[in-house]
Amino acid sequence: MTTTPATLRSDLEPVELVQGSDDACPADQLGTVPLAQERAFAAWQQDIPREYLHLPAEELDRRIRRARERLGERLVILGHHYQRDEVIQYADFTGDSFKLSQHAAAQERAEFVVFCGVHFMAESADILTRPEVTVILPNMSAGCSMADMADPDDVLAAWEEIAEVVGEHVPVVPITYMNSAASLKAFTGRHGGLVCTSSNAAKAFAWAFERGEKVLFFPDQHLGRNTAYALGVGLDEMALWDWRRPLGGLTPEAIRRARVILWQGHCSTHMRFTVDQIAKARAEHPGVRIIVHPECRWEVVQAADDYGSTEKIAKVISEAPAGTVWGVGTEINLVNRLAKQHPDKTVFCLDPVVCPCSTMYRIHPAYLAWVLEELAEGHVVNQVRVDDETRRWALVALERMLALP
Repeated sequence: MTTTPATLRSDLEPVELVQGSDDACPADQLGTVPLAQERAFAAWQQDIPREYLHLPAEELDRRIRRARERLGERLVILGHHYQRDEVIQYADFTGDSFKLSQHAAAQERAEFVVFCGVHFMAESADILTRPEVTVILPNMSAGCSMADMADPDDVLAAWEEIAEVVGEHVPVVPITYMNSAASLKAFTGRHGGLVCTSSNAAKAFAWAFERGEKVLFFPDQHLGRNTAYALGVGLDEMALWDWRRPLGGLTPEAIRRARVILWQGHCSTHMRFTVDQIAKARAEHPGVRIIVHPECRWEVVQAADDYGSTEKIAKVISEAPAGTVWGVGTEINLVNRLAKQHPDKTVFCLDPVVCPCSTMYRIHPAYLAWVLEELAEGHVVNQVRVDDETRRWALVALERMLALP
């Protein structure tokens, strides 16, 4: 698997850091400031030409729209729900990772797909689009800490250790969350499993249990636990695999007993939501409805009124009666957008710190302007490309997902 960063030229020398590298919560406010003023810029891709560092939002908007007009139907821009509004406004399609995967697969005319999301999403788009389509990630440092928690070598080692314990006669089906590297999607396809998103995790688990006795789910333990529990798998039938310890920190008996083996990974943003926040919201807003993402802890999901993918959260709130009040447990950009789109309802984030996803936030409009202007001039920068062998098996796993009813 290869990724192609910007081709360095004389005007792409490293930039002087303007702000600190604290990336824990990259913004106290969510408006767009010039790239050089972003608090967390030190952690982002820095071979962007200097001319983009100090451009104000108005100039970036003008340049993005001009480049888009020049590219016309050759270009499709995909925008994940967690992107800031200043980026989402340029997207041809918006959605969660599942919906955007479908849009990527459906592209028949576009030459270029610019994915305003994170690295694993761009990889999936490259796998699902025609070979001649070029997929670009505006900022190559836009990764996913959860995806990084599942290293391919660690997953392979776990797979072999589990097989040694349960024996070859016990079929184990691997499921990888979309939030994983292409190499892990390929591993899953090669070993009879599939990919899932938070939209179709329940269907993926049902598919797996039709074919095996056990499921190995990675990298997000919470989505796996919440999904399996909703399907009737007891908490005592799940085991948590600590990839830093021999045999995952489990006994052979625990592995044999488990119907679902969960990888010890998580989403830092969704780990912020707590039962106490829900209790506080209920005390301050009588009649409030609580809806959270399934990447939240099990006890948070149990305390909520409903849970689901970003696509489901948006749909539920959109279809709710006027005057209803919603406390939402997911990333702040989506929550704020829903509040703006539905002024007849009260929509607020359960987390008072309102910290955006720090890696999604790295898609600053300056990066989008850069890659689009380069494309308009015939230069491709920040291409994401998956090698043929990885693509072959990852496509198997993704097509199994897309074929779910």
